[in-house]
Amino acid sequence: MSAIKPPQPAERTIKLEPHQVLLRPLVTEKGVHRASRNNQYAFQIHRDATKIDVRAAVESLFDVKVTAVRTQTRKGKFRRFRNKMGRTADWKKAIVQLHEDHRIDFF
Repeated sequence: MSAIKPPQPAERTIKLEPHQVLLRPLVTEKGVHRASRNNQYAFQIHRDATKIDVRAAVESLFDVKVTAVRTQTRKGKFRRFRNKMGRTADWKKAIVQLHEDHRIDFF
């Protein structure tokens, strides 16, 4: 009796560089609170980036030790432009937790 195996992950055709993975830091009130209390930082990332890509990019660009990465895919919002309804683009967000000895200073 053979066990059922999960499907193999698809091979990605593009390889993202660290500066292509992280698009911009998300500096908000909630983000500053997270950074000061929990040592967590938020970034807008490339839609095709994985948690492994984000970890490698943050560690190489900021020279820090990452302990955890959480990602979210955010849906675009509906916006009205004159008489038409449009929609903003979907985007991806990553919350990166650093080792307690490391910090990132954006300012």
